[in-house]
Amino acid sequence: MRDPDRTVDPSSPMSASAFDSLLESIRSCRQCEGLIPEPRPILRAHPEARLLIVGQAPGQAVHRTGIPWNDPSGKALREWMGIERAHFYDPTRVAILPAGFCYPGRSEHGDLPPRPECARLWKTPLLKSLPAIRLTLLLGRYAHLLYLPETRSQRLTDTVREAARWLPDYLPLPHPSPRNRLWLKRHLWFTEDILPLLRIRLRALWEEGARKCSPSAISQETPLFMPTGDPHP
Repeated sequence: MRDPDRTVDPSSPMSASAFDSLLESIRSCRQCEGLIPEPRPILRAHPEARLLIVGQAPGQAVHRTGIPWNDPSGKALREWMGIERAHFYDPTRVAILPAGFCYPGRSEHGDLPPRPECARLWKTPLLKSLPAIRLTLLLGRYAHLLYLPETRSQRLTDTVREAARWLPDYLPLPHPSPRNRLWLKRHLWFTEDILPLLRIRLRALWEEGARKCSPSAISQETPLFMPTGDPHP
């Protein structure tokens, strides 16, 4: 199931300077100033990344450090994936683009939803700048809504149960937040059926990437984008 936003001409890859400029524009975005506590876009991307992770929006812990998934949810996600922290934070392997790039603030029921401005402004140009993506993990309801607006099931549980339906491009999952522990206990099929499918797909992705590995057209001496903070505390 192909996303039209990701349609690219492989013979015309984005130049290093254009890619760098795009990410600098996103980092400098203040579209939601006054609507959220503090604009601080947090994401990771590199044209060579083969896996895209789409979550919801940074929480307070991630907002403070500037490191995506640097919280209990991220630890659970890496356990689901069976992936080391260093691999997870290698932008040439894994792109991390939440539905909303900035911490949206809180309500009495928890964090507010991701702001819609991020997807409206940046989703299309970002996806077009990532031609190597072969699998996108969609974590949580807002990611499902953003990437599977017409084909998802009305209930998150049904969308996740039917996860294989959207392969090879997408794999919808619940959000790995500690708040979802009860959901995981109630739906043991997720651990028994969906997590093995996730790990099989990732193993195939890494193996394919290793076979096709070639020198990068973009210099690795200076990362094009690194969020504020050390990903290896």
